[in-house]
This record gives sequence, C-alpha cells and structure tokens, in this order.
Amino acid sequence: MSENPVPVYPQPPSGGAKIPVLFGAVLALIASNVYLFLQFDKTKDDIAKTKEAFTEEISTVRQTSSISVATSKKQLIQLQDQLETARRSAQMSSGQAKVDAEKYAETLAHKLEAEQKKAEAALTTKIGEAANEAKTAIGAVSTEVGAVKTEVGTVKTDVANNKTELDKTIVSLKTVRGDLDGAGMKIATNSGEISALRALGERNITEFKLGKTKDPQRVGDISMLLKKTDIKKNKFTVEVLADDLMTEKKDKSINEPLQFYTSKAKQPYEIVVNKVSKDVIIGYLSTPKVTSAR
Repeated sequence: MSENPVPVYPQPPSGGAKIPVLFGAVLALIASNVYLFLQFDKTKDDIAKTKEAFTEEISTVRQTSSISVATSKKQLIQLQDQLETARRSAQMSSGQAKVDAEKYAETLAHKLEAEQKKAEAALTTKIGEAANEAKTAIGAVSTEVGAVKTEVGTVKTDVANNKTELDKTIVSLKTVRGDLDGAGMKIATNSGEISALRALGERNITEFKLGKTKDPQRVGDISMLLKKTDIKKNKFTVEVLADDLMTEKKDKSINEPLQFYTSKAKQPYEIVVNKVSKDVIIGYLSTPKVTSAR
C-alpha cells in the first residue's frame, strides 16, 4: 500500500507576518473610504433637503405674516377711520359733548398705537422662531458633515500610512538570478514579503508547505515531489512534474529561484523555498499572469 499523501498547507506566519495584516488593512480602509464618501454624498443630499424645507418654512411664515399684516392693517384702517370721525365730531361739538368726544378720540388713538405695536411684535416673534429652527437644523447637519469629513481624512491618512509600509516592503524585495536563464528576478524570503510580491500584481503567487511523500503533490497547476532535505546546509532536492515531464532540482539552497518552462507560457515558472526542515520545505510558486502557447 502507498503512504497517505501529505496535504499542502499555506505557509505559517513568520517575522514579516504584520505585512499581510497591513495589506488586508489597506483593502479594508479603502472599502471604508468608499463607504464614507457615499455617506458624505448622502449628507450633502440631507443638507439640500434641509435647505429646501427651510425655504418652504420661510415662505409659509411670510404668507402667514402677510395675512396677519393684512388683517392688522384692516383693523388699523378701521380704527383710523373711527379716530377721524371722533375728531371731526369733537370739532363740531361744544361744551361737555366736545370734552367727551376728545376723550373718545384720545382712547382710540391709544388703542390704534397698541394694535400697531402688537402686530409688529407678533411678526418679529414668528420670523425669529422660524429662523432659529432653521439655524438649529442647519447647524446639526453641518456638525454631521464635519464629523464625516474628519473621519474621511483619518481613513485617507491610515490608507496612506499602510500603503507606505507596503511600498517599503516591495522596495526591499531582493533581486536574485534564476538557475535557468540567469535573469534577475525579485524574490520574497518570508510571508510578509510574499504578500508584498503578490501586491505587485505582476505574477500569480501560490504558497506551499510540501512534505516528503511517495507520490507528487499538487501545487498550483504543477506537481512537486520532495526527495530529500539537508537541514544543516539548508539544501533540498525536489522533482517538478509539468507537461508530463519530470525535472529534478538537486541540492538547491533556500531563497534560490528554481526556473522551468511549460507549454502554457512564454515566461518561466519559478519556485522559491524559504525554509527547510526535516522532510518538509516551505515556499511559493510564481507563475506568469499571461498564459499562451510557447
């Protein structure tokens, strides 16, 4: 009976484990930024609606005030007519009748003045109340807009900071010559750098943890068979199965790009092993984004 195959596991976090977290945080913060911009647009719509409601309220107050003013004006005109009538009667009267007519005219004059003041005070109060309500509503919306702007600014800063960290890691990636064509290529030496290499978007990255088994294990669209490991020298030997052809990579070192061609792409496939332990190697497979027949 054949041995049970050892499953391929993703590489556990290492010293650079904070970079995947930062990379994930960048994506989360970008999503938050989009959400906050949508909220900001919604708040702008709320402001527009509030302004429209305020305009309608002022219009209503003006209409109500116009009716009140018209009513008060009518009453004032009536009082003025009565006052003029009383004054004419006083001028035409004599004796006690004249005195009574003058007192009546004076009373009407005071009443007229009181009505004028009352109408002016009511109009001023009504307009003041409407203005205060509108100012309060606009102030609340302005505060909300300010809070959204502040939060958007914070998210932008966080995104910029995390992007800077990721950029630094990308810049620090080592360039090593491949074992096939000798061309220089960027490699990652830990999980953090693997995340940065993936973020470049230039190639497909598949991480693996390969144990020593009897049968080849699937990694991406190829198969690999670990033959032996040398922990003291950090060396290993693997066989790579692609296009039904087996290629041996013998006594290779960690962080050394192992290259081979397939019928699927013009650019080579690359294997980089970052860690060697007893009968186990950990690393990643890098394949071209564009696949086409060679």
